[in-house]
Amino acid sequence: MSQFDQNFGKVAVLTGGASAEREVSLMSGAGVLQALRDKGVDAHAFDPAQRDLGALREEGFTRCFIALHGRHGEDGTVQGALELLGIPYTGSGVMASSVAMDKVMTKRIWQAEGLPTPQYVRLAADQLDAAQVRSVPDVLGLPLIVKPPREGSSIGVTKVQSPAQMQDAVTLSARYDADVLCEEFIEGEEVTCAVLGSGPDARVLPVVRIAAPEGAYDYQNKYFTDDVKYHCPSGLPEAEEREIQRITLAAYRSLGCRGWGRADVMIRASDRKPFLLEMNTSPGMTSHSLVPMSARAAGIGYEDLCLRVLASATLDTPAHALATPQGTP
Repeated sequence: MSQFDQNFGKVAVLTGGASAEREVSLMSGAGVLQALRDKGVDAHAFDPAQRDLGALREEGFTRCFIALHGRHGEDGTVQGALELLGIPYTGSGVMASSVAMDKVMTKRIWQAEGLPTPQYVRLAADQLDAAQVRSVPDVLGLPLIVKPPREGSSIGVTKVQSPAQMQDAVTLSARYDADVLCEEFIEGEEVTCAVLGSGPDARVLPVVRIAAPEGAYDYQNKYFTDDVKYHCPSGLPEAEEREIQRITLAAYRSLGCRGWGRADVMIRASDRKPFLLEMNTSPGMTSHSLVPMSARAAGIGYEDLCLRVLASATLDTPAHALATPQGTP
């Protein structure tokens, strides 16, 4: 028996969901489910898009491994439902999940904390007229990135090379989100850095360096081709790796994340300065995913990684803290 699984009880692996990342979530969930079962955990797949979450309590589930990605899965929504049900879950809590899902709010916090992140312009739903869209390159320069602030897996993302491409890029992004995030483009290498744990006990894992064909680390290349090359160990100079790990851990803590997470970072070619792009609070666990790769480099296999994450499942407010104090009417 594993050192972790004796108290897990009946575990639901939340997978699928109704977001634009459903396909990826199903792949993550399948991997996690098999790994937990192979370790002797009483684990069952549970798709919130097909079943009512209330069934979790009715069927005696004692904790949840969240393998959902995108809206309603890593934005605080399902976390809030599980809080009300009193069922511990993996990953960040309601507030941290909600904030990290919103790239604009995340960047505001990081800027306030003095952490490096690319400059940006937020276009609200009432700011999408042609004149305001055309003015963005004057602020951020070209090329620049246009993306929906509350989507993941590179969905709705466009690299804009000329002013003539701005309107189409904004229109695409607005299909996924009422707001549009326009971001300074950082020319250089893309890396990612994972974190396990919470608070002072959180630890960073080895950095993964990503080499995508022509820099196209998009949805298709992330999950469905073998064209992207991943390097872990990263091969970066030791000082660069340490700095990326430092800002990743600071970024994770500044958002109040717990359990596990993964920061996406760009290293500017001109001066090798790293910039934080976003924090993923429900990282992928597919065959192409980066947290398992980084964990493996640290001596943690896929199955043990799943157990570690599951063991960290908790609630924002422990059940005993919700009891009515004596003498309260």
